[in-house]
Amino acid sequence: GLPALRVSKGGGKRGLRRFRREPRRPPDFVGIGTWLRRGSPRRFWGLAVLRPVARCGLCRRELREFPEELQKLTSNLRTIDLSNNKIELLPPLIGKFSFLKSLVLNNNKLTVLPEELCRLKKLETLHLNGNHLRQLPAAFGQLSALKTLNLSGNQLRTVPTQLCGLRHLDVVDLSKNQIQNVPDSVGELQAIELNLNQNQISQISVQISHCPRLKVLRLEENCLELSMLPQSILSDSQISLLAVEGNLFEIKKLRELEGYDKYMERFTATKKKFA
Repeated sequence: GLPALRVSKGGGKRGLRRFRREPRRPPDFVGIGTWLRRGSPRRFWGLAVLRPVARCGLCRRELREFPEELQKLTSNLRTIDLSNNKIELLPPLIGKFSFLKSLVLNNNKLTVLPEELCRLKKLETLHLNGNHLRQLPAAFGQLSALKTLNLSGNQLRTVPTQLCGLRHLDVVDLSKNQIQNVPDSVGELQAIELNLNQNQISQISVQISHCPRLKVLRLEENCLELSMLPQSILSDSQISLLAVEGNLFEIKKLRELEGYDKYMERFTATKKKFA
């Protein structure tokens, strides 16, 4: 982490010096309110407020609510990590963190996301794995800067159509949900990697082969019959890594499908590129 700084009474450049990191203190929201009013730049139980980059890490604190005191830092914070708590609801004030680039809320108890979350125009990374989400906000496609989305271990039943409007999306992890089919809308997905491992998928739209940037498709441990796997994924797509182990067919049968040779050409070329 960044070293904390303290200004001595002398002021000026000579008065700016390093000092040792203070030991971690237990959460005290009255204390943080006082600290924020004083404008101290010091590190405080997981908060580092050193411009231009600021990070708030409050993992494993038994928090049941989003710390409202953080709204005093809406213009400072670039990263918020509240993983491994017991937060059930994100308040509307989350939409005020207009400079936020990374939001991590893994392993909480979220069942729904507020529409205000979609106001975070600078958000690039969103990790929400291990919650109880069944759907995304209607305006989720407004997160125009989003590059990485992790929704593993939730209760989604389909690939959210809102993802198709995210033009800068690189990695999408929807593993360990309850998805049963991949709809036609997936053809508009801009992601480079799509992880659908450990779902209940038995049907995949042929439109998935039309994804313009999709290179990695993970479908391990689903309910796919070989006949339900579109052959166009092999013959007419950009996919160079297809992971389908743990479905209802033997992997060696995949080699008998038309287009497998074209797939292997892409696979080999990619392997050589990164060798």
